Amino acid sequence: MAAAAQTGCQPDAVQDAQPAAEAKPTTPSAVTEPTEAKPSEPAKHKHTNRLAKEASPYLQQHQHNPVDWYPWGKEAFDKAKAEDKPILLSIGYSTCHWCHVMERESFEDEATAKVMNEHFVCIKLDREERPDVDKIYMTFVQATTGGGGWPLNVWLTPELKPFYGGTYYPPVSKFGRPSFTDVLTQIGEAWKTQRKEIVESATDISQRIGESVALKAREGIKLDPAWLDKAVERFKSEYDPRYGGFGDAPKFPRPSQPLMLLRHAHRTGDQDAINMVLHTCDKMAAG
Repeated sequence: MAAAAQTGCQPDAVQDAQPAAEAKPTTPSAVTEPTEAKPSEPAKHKHTNRLAKEASPYLQQHQHNPVDWYPWGKEAFDKAKAEDKPILLSIGYSTCHWCHVMERESFEDEATAKVMNEHFVCIKLDREERPDVDKIYMTFVQATTGGGGWPLNVWLTPELKPFYGGTYYPPVSKFGRPSFTDVLTQIGEAWKTQRKEIVESATDISQRIGESVALKAREGIKLDPAWLDKAVERFKSEYDPRYGGFGDAPKFPRPSQPLMLLRHAHRTGDQDAINMVLHTCDKMAAG
């Protein structure tokens, strides 16, 4: 019985005890060649406007906005005259923080773009490409609002005469500023109901700006030091001792202000003026 039992178990036991057969090497034909990754397809955009053909990096940043943007030029001017629409001129530059904020909040918004396209011929301008145009309309905004900066948004008649303008407009009312859509709808309505007054005002303002530019171009004009002192006192009244800078938020760097204060300090020895400039620069450097 014992032998029979041993014999009965042997075949399986021997089979398990035998060493495994040596694995055959894989033939070269069995090696899988690596496949090349297919290049990713470019992102598809819902909108592409005329700014896609422009060389300016700033204008190209706006090429996929739903706004029907035009570059500064005859095509836009002719359209405004043909359709009897005012022009919305928006000026900025590629590294402008608040320009990017306004694009994200308003120019990429479908509802806002619809209002813009319905009421205005919309023009985007790079101030680094056309500083001459920027200077004209910045002069208008500074003269009518007391401030300036970028983005610079100005509404013009089809003859390119400005009648309303400002800088950054939020999507909802805040910072003491009206919402951008409120401004758009109010100006669009005013153009329909108060056209005569708007055109007369724009003509008068344009004439005054022209006279101001001509006056600045004259040589040999001596400034009364009292005027400079009065300007410095105004800067001091608007100075922010906590965060630096001048005026209320949002603030824009305006090199003319610290430069004037430094010249004033050099002329008069005013240490307070120097301290305001240094504190402002420190806060800007700290972000």
